[in-house]
Amino acid sequence: MRLPSTRLPRQLVAMIVTAFAALAFAQVSGAQEFIRGAPLQYEPSTPAADTAAPKSSAPTTATARPRSVPVYDADGSVAVPVASEKAMRYYYSGLVIWLLNAFLGMAILLVLCFSGFAARMRDFAQRAGSNWFLTIVLYWALFSTLLFLVKLPLSYYAGFVNEHAFGLSNQTHADWMIYKLKSLAVTIAGGALVLWIPYLLLKKSPTRWWFYAGLAAFPVVVFSIFIQPIVIEPIFNDFGPVKNPALEQKILKLAERSGIEHARVFEVDKSRETKSTNAYVTGIGQTQRIVFWDTLTASMSDEQVLSVMGHEIGHYVLNHIWKLIAFTLLLMLLMLYIVHRLAHMVISRFQRRLGFTMLSDIASLPLILLLLSTTSIVHTPIGNAVNRQVEHEADVFTLELTRDNRAAAEGFVQLIDDNLDNPRPHWLDQLLRGSHPTNAERIEFANTYKPWMTGQPLRYGALIKPEK
Repeated sequence: MRLPSTRLPRQLVAMIVTAFAALAFAQVSGAQEFIRGAPLQYEPSTPAADTAAPKSSAPTTATARPRSVPVYDADGSVAVPVASEKAMRYYYSGLVIWLLNAFLGMAILLVLCFSGFAARMRDFAQRAGSNWFLTIVLYWALFSTLLFLVKLPLSYYAGFVNEHAFGLSNQTHADWMIYKLKSLAVTIAGGALVLWIPYLLLKKSPTRWWFYAGLAAFPVVVFSIFIQPIVIEPIFNDFGPVKNPALEQKILKLAERSGIEHARVFEVDKSRETKSTNAYVTGIGQTQRIVFWDTLTASMSDEQVLSVMGHEIGHYVLNHIWKLIAFTLLLMLLMLYIVHRLAHMVISRFQRRLGFTMLSDIASLPLILLLLSTTSIVHTPIGNAVNRQVEHEADVFTLELTRDNRAAAEGFVQLIDDNLDNPRPHWLDQLLRGSHPTNAERIEFANTYKPWMTGQPLRYGALIKPEK
């Protein structure tokens, strides 16, 4: 659910597979955003390496904040608020930053490819590395560090200056930089662990590598999601029990009514870093848990928090993570096949400028990422559409579970206020960046969806136990 997706993304899978994810599904942000969780939505949308925030030295308790006062229509339904002037300025600044980031990313990859610099980095990695595996590791470290440094000014403006300008961040310069360096370190470590897989497949099967890479991605992604909440996320966040025992019991009661025994719910101490609110599902199998930031309880009533938790429980019960993994991997197969066909055309024509003649050469990494980026105009809207449907299903589930339409609608109003959200973004922006339904759509749906009032069957009634 959106706390104002999944700005992402962007993207979610775990940072431990950043390198493989870049090769495999690049900017398919739908599943990544859902899995990671991010500001402005209940599940995730900043880049995977940028989503988590650094730990601070001392624990804090979120200070209760003023709550929005909803406006009601004549029929008693919650009205969709008009975006404030400040919210619209934040919305447009985010749009400009998103466009600049996309163009900068493409420009970096173009320069690396056609200037021959990617090949020179390969030559250096080959001289410094004693074997094929170390060459790939060193190349990935150089490539990741270069991108980090070139994009650092824009990242600083987007993640620190702009967030502080609109009063959404509490981070210090030191905290922000520590977070960025941690993200870089995890990204390099992730690539060192998995980037050799697709390049080994490129060597062994030059014509079918794309198919085998897609198959190999499944266990890698599943394992990365499994370890994410117990290995990666603790590097960046402090997870603890729910601070309000009475609220925790209410959440566990909702989980029990949904068929979840021994549910794991964690509260993250985020108020020291941000004023935004967020909740998300993370992990898989024995590590799956529901997480929410302490800023959520600081601005919402218990009823509104329970509506948010019902949404997250819906993701859990409806197996959305597994469904999004399956969809992403199928889409990835198509993307990798397109890259396979296009890459050989580009190499055959520009091999002298590129500095390599085979896709199995590690110097081809920027070219592969460039081709994946150019196909994003097609696969990103598809991924977003699927993710919006998943989010809508979770909205339906929480309404059927709690039957508190007003709390759900008022909660979205509060999220709009907390996260400076534009409840009615432009349709093209929603197509390209909207991993969640708009908050206007969600408020209107919460106002009207009441099948239990007319005796109609519930969509997920079989999954929900009656309230005792």
